[in-house]
Amino acid sequence: MRSVHVVVHPEATHHVERVVGGWHDSSLTPSGRRAAASIAQALRSRIPDGAEVEVVSSDLLRARQTADRVAGLLGVEALLDRRLREKSYGEAEGRPQEWLDRRFVPPPAAGDRMGHHEGVRGAETRAQCARRVYAAMDEILRRPCGHQVVVTHGFALTFVVAFWIGMPFEALGSVSFRAPSGSITVLREDDFFHNRQVVSLGGTGHLER
Repeated sequence: MRSVHVVVHPEATHHVERVVGGWHDSSLTPSGRRAAASIAQALRSRIPDGAEVEVVSSDLLRARQTADRVAGLLGVEALLDRRLREKSYGEAEGRPQEWLDRRFVPPPAAGDRMGHHEGVRGAETRAQCARRVYAAMDEILRRPCGHQVVVTHGFALTFVVAFWIGMPFEALGSVSFRAPSGSITVLREDDFFHNRQVVSLGGTGHLER
């Protein structure tokens, strides 16, 4: 049995400052740090003592701070992988969200949604973000480990889950899995049929205690 616990980092400074995140290296707010502690406690209660476990995280500060809290309670060192970063918004990063909103070109309903350019210099396309997240997940899941914690970001989470269920890259143009900040998504593969389940998506019950 393999369980993958996918964490979306909790509240960061770019959320409360209303600036664009992406690769802007914001840090957790005091509320975010409290949520990170709750995430760590929830995962500690779900992962048995002595179980094989690893924590892999985006290298952006807000994710790294979350991962370090989780890894510390689980007694392991967090591994950093920049491929788990949020989608880059290029020159919009760190600017007011309204600056991006005025310039953003939404993708078409049909056609090349993966290669669509959103009108902001230096921003990644959906395809570029998806390819690196898929590559990261391929490497992570090649390692035999009973419990894996993946700490990432809201937009990138879609591609973590899509890879898990075996969605072909060509089918990613319109898919979206929604998971709020501070949430835990649980993925599980049984060791008999090797079926992969999405046990829960974007759970936040641990934040309400």
